Order: sequence, then structure tokens, then C-alpha cells
Amino acid sequence: MTAGPSGVPIIGPMQDSPGTDTRIALDLALTVRHDGHGGIADDLADPAGLTAWVSAHPGVLPDTAVFAADAPALAAVRDVRAATRALFARAVRPGEPSPADAARLLPVPQALRLLNEAAARTPTVPVLAWTDAAEPVVRAAPAQGTRADLAAALAQAVIGFLAGPDRQRLRACHAPRCVRYFLKEHPRQEWCKPSCGNRARVARHQDRHRRTA
Repeated sequence: MTAGPSGVPIIGPMQDSPGTDTRIALDLALTVRHDGHGGIADDLADPAGLTAWVSAHPGVLPDTAVFAADAPALAAVRDVRAATRALFARAVRPGEPSPADAARLLPVPQALRLLNEAAARTPTVPVLAWTDAAEPVVRAAPAQGTRADLAAALAQAVIGFLAGPDRQRLRACHAPRCVRYFLKEHPRQEWCKPSCGNRARVARHQDRHRRTA
């Protein structure tokens, strides 16, 4: 980090926007969230919740326009999410994981097995896309004769994220009333968003006041 004329550190440039794998992996993990009342909410608590979540991701998940979740699909996606959050907890070490499920994380070997087995449900092939206005990109597509599977697509995205450079930026937010994982965008970032930083500073001030009162 460099310093400006006044000696104040200059924060480096913002990181590039995350890719599709990163966004999907984070969005899946963030379906476990704080409910605003001291508890934890689960956006994938039932098939209707999964259907709504999938429909909010057109173009990046398979069959979003017609997808209707059932119990087996929900169970498969929840398994992928449990594996994802366990591996996110590993990725942020030596930092602490999200407090939402820190006490009940899957063992890492089990999480890896679940993720790899889910990813294998849909064999994929690389597909090159190259428009006039953009750089060439490679996306995975179901192999010929196979159907896209939601759990497989999610698992493959999580694998892409964990094996890619964005993993190094992954952090857990420990502000009061937050259980989110986020990508660190600059070296001094501690919280997932400014409101979390404000709550954390207020909590620290109140704690200091109590200890000196």
C-alpha cells in the first residue's frame, strides 16, 4: 500500500467484478442469512424458496423459466450448500467462519465428497463464446445427450470459485447481526458493507463505555 502527500494510506484499486462462478457460489452460501431479529433465516427452507431463488438467476442457472423445485431437488441443493459453507469456512482460515453454522459444519472430507459427487451428475464440455465487444470466454455446457442438473451446475460453479483466484478474497463478516460471506474489495475492508462497519463501530464504542463506566 502506498501513501498520499498527506501520509494517509491510499487504498489500491477495486478488484475486478466477480465472475459467474463466484457470484453463484456466494449467492448460494448467502441463502443462509441473519433474519434481522437475532436468528438465522433460510431462503431454501422449502421447495417454493428454491424455486424463487432459481428464478432470480436467469441466464446463469439451467431452466430458470420453467424450474419448479420438488423435495429431491431441494435436498440435493441443500447438500451442495452445506458442502459449500463448510469449504468456505476452510477457505477463510485462519479467520473465523460465519457464526451462522460454525458449530455444525460438515467435515472437510465429507464436504469435498458431496461437492464432487454433485458436480459429476451432469458431465460438461467447454464451450467457447466470443462476441465482437468482449474477450473470449469459456463456459461449461452439458455434454451432448445429457440434461442440465441444478445441483450439478451449482457444485461446478462452487468448484470453479474455490479453485480460482477470487477465493483468496473470501472473508466472513463478523459485524453484529451479520453472518454473510463476502469478497474483500480492498486491503482495509473488514465488513461486507458499510452498514455492518457502522454497527461494529457502535458495538465497540458501547463495549468500551461499559468497561470504563
